[in-house]
Amino acid sequence: MLEELSVRNFALIDALSLTFETGFNVLTGETGAGKSILVGSLSFLLGAKADQGIIRTGASEAQVSAVVSLSKRQQEALAWLNVRGISLEDDRLIIRRTIKISGRSAISIQQTPVSRGELMEFMALLFDLHGQHTHESLLKKETHRKYLDRFAGLDEETAAFNRVFLEREAKRKALDRFVSLARDRKMRLEMLHYAVEEIAQGNPKPGEIQELEREARRLGDFEKLAGFVQHLGAFLCDEERSILSLSRKIRAAMESAAVIDGRLAPMAQRMEDWYYETEDLAEVFRGYRDTLTYDPGRLEAIEERLALLYRLKKKYGHDEAAIQEYRIKAEAEIEALTGSEASEETLTARISMLDAELASRAQRLSAQRIAAAHDLEPRIRAILTCLGMPYARFSVSVISDEGVKAPRYHPWGMDEVEFFIAPNRGEPLKELSRIASGGELSRIMLAIKTVLSDADPLETLVFDEIDTGIGGEVALSVGEYLARVGAHKQILCVTHLASIAVRAYNHLKVEKKNESGRTVTEVMVLRADERRKEIARMLAGDAGPVALAHADALLVKYRNGVKDGETY
Repeated sequence: MLEELSVRNFALIDALSLTFETGFNVLTGETGAGKSILVGSLSFLLGAKADQGIIRTGASEAQVSAVVSLSKRQQEALAWLNVRGISLEDDRLIIRRTIKISGRSAISIQQTPVSRGELMEFMALLFDLHGQHTHESLLKKETHRKYLDRFAGLDEETAAFNRVFLEREAKRKALDRFVSLARDRKMRLEMLHYAVEEIAQGNPKPGEIQELEREARRLGDFEKLAGFVQHLGAFLCDEERSILSLSRKIRAAMESAAVIDGRLAPMAQRMEDWYYETEDLAEVFRGYRDTLTYDPGRLEAIEERLALLYRLKKKYGHDEAAIQEYRIKAEAEIEALTGSEASEETLTARISMLDAELASRAQRLSAQRIAAAHDLEPRIRAILTCLGMPYARFSVSVISDEGVKAPRYHPWGMDEVEFFIAPNRGEPLKELSRIASGGELSRIMLAIKTVLSDADPLETLVFDEIDTGIGGEVALSVGEYLARVGAHKQILCVTHLASIAVRAYNHLKVEKKNESGRTVTEVMVLRADERRKEIARMLAGDAGPVALAHADALLVKYRNGVKDGETY
């Protein structure tokens, strides 16, 4: 239910904040006062397309926001919010849409940003706006089946059919995958087994490639290495003037000098340390040189091993760890392919059972829909007659594949449901979307909502053109039916007719005023005396004694529009 609506810098509206109540709310005012602008602001909040042209002149942005309450009956809307992690606060939401002069826009539900498409999808679960061919669920063929099912009380049975339908679709896809896999399974298993065996035989170790590449480079340049080692041996320890030989002579001379001059003792100690370090280095070098041999067979073995590892790397992974990971995954896939419990036979048997259940459920749903259609048609026609469409013919088409050898099932059954209307005598039945009159569409929706008021989870209906081309007894009937639906729903109705306005529980007046040389649209909630004056104006164009007396008579007659504690 719409509780509050705030509009800022939208067309002629500078800033206003409105509070709406349950039941029948009516908006009235002089022609051109801005009633359509107010409805347009609500349409903007419901997701209608908009551009910078709606921004009030001189403003940088336009914004419309609303406080909306949800009841437990609105399960689709609650599920929509739950999927997106949006929570209610005291069963309420704040919905806001802004458009800037730059053309950029922002939309949020409980401060969670959403797209315009998501906004339209969600708000369609809460509101129906009629009269401008905008947000009209009645024009969408896919909603007709939902209306019929709600009228017939088939929502739970349709949901049960849908669960069976979804399981059947899942099983059919599983069977298709199974059959497809069966054709390729042998080839796939052979490939996987070969990969596992090849990797197991190669068994690459972490870092092995890098280590082997270093050894291969050493063996490949062995001649150069041997030359360097020969020179090093000569310089370090082999020749008479090698570093080791010279350090031994220097050490002996330094020790002798330190005996004579004690100040050389520290240097002698350092020289001794250097000598022992050189002697140790020479020993290590001799050990390295003794082991340095050239093995052509070893180089060939390394090159062969590297060729194998490079091949594994190219086929299975960028390094040794990735290669082993591929082997693990391949072994798991082999187990899955060879150890699956599913089989073509079990899947086929289950699908056959589900097909039989679908057929039974679809036939039962179809029969109930046809019976409900026959019941719904005369009820709608009777209400349309009272709403000023005495020659209207309303028809519900239920077309199914019953009797077809292989019926085509939808998620809701095997039926296609569509509403048809012939508004005037002599006209053929045609789709609702081909009706040009917003007033006719609004009255058709009012008739449907009257019949479905208990079952329909939509709680707010907006009627903008419902009084187009009507008056007298018909207007009285329209007001009566709006009040009747208002006992179960929240109704927002723009009207020029006093006979409709007096039925309302909450009366708002739209006025256009000049402030500081600019035109602004204002809206006020009417109480007692202000309301009777507005009803008088709607009746006679002024609030003279005769018009006021007539207004008082209407307000007393239709006291459902009187608030507690108020008198007229």
